Amino acid sequence: MAERRDMHTRPVALPEPSNVAKDVILSLITCGLWDIFWQYKQMQAVNMLLGRKEFSFFKWLVFTILTCGLYHIYHEYLMGRAIVEIQHQYGLPTSESLPAVSIVLALISLGIITDALQQKELNYIIEQLQAKHLRPY
Repeated sequence: MAERRDMHTRPVALPEPSNVAKDVILSLITCGLWDIFWQYKQMQAVNMLLGRKEFSFFKWLVFTILTCGLYHIYHEYLMGRAIVEIQHQYGLPTSESLPAVSIVLALISLGIITDALQQKELNYIIEQLQAKHLRPY
């Protein structure tokens, strides 16, 4: 049974905000290995906020490997689009350019900046929902 949400409700449990600086530094120090874990956490957060399983870590990992990274560029666009959908869903200010910015940055090999921008938006959504103390249906 799908949950119905509007700007007056929130998911039963909210994901924890992530420290963007920590994630960027750990991604750089580990030569990108931390970024794989960071992607997993972002997918979990977006799925939770959407109230449905939009993103699959296993699918992302397999397709990214099979396409030599091309699927990841598409994934960054989808993630940006999903974040904008969440912003609309909860009546928050939207970052309409996020999907386009995400794909452009991923195309020029600045995916870590894309992840940081997306995480900043996710953190804002989570903080706004926590501050509103909204109750689920």
